[in-house]
Amino acid sequence: MPGESSGPLELSPQVALRPEPFGALAYHYGNRRLSFLRSPELVALVRSLAEHPGAAEALAASGIEPARWPAFRRALADLLASEVLRARDEVRACSPTS
Repeated sequence: MPGESSGPLELSPQVALRPEPFGALAYHYGNRRLSFLRSPELVALVRSLAEHPGAAEALAASGIEPARWPAFRRALADLLASEVLRARDEVRACSPTS
C-alpha cells in the first residue's frame, strides 16, 4: 500500500506540534503546511514513534484499542505523505552514543 507506515518513523525535525484540546496542530516549517492531529491519542502515538522499531510496534504499545488501529494507520500514512513524519534513518537510529 502506498504511504505504508509500518517501518521506523519519527516526527520530522522541521515540524512543531502545538497542543490543542482536540489533539494538536502540526506546522511544517519547510513546506509551510499545517496539519491537524485530531486526537490526543494520535499526538501521543506520533511523539512515541522514535522510541519503537516501527509504527506497528508503537501502535501496539500505545494502549489504543486494536479495533481503532486501522484509522490510526491511515492517519500515520497521511502524516507521512504530508511530511509531518519521516522515515527514520536506521544508521542514525542504531549508531552508538558517546
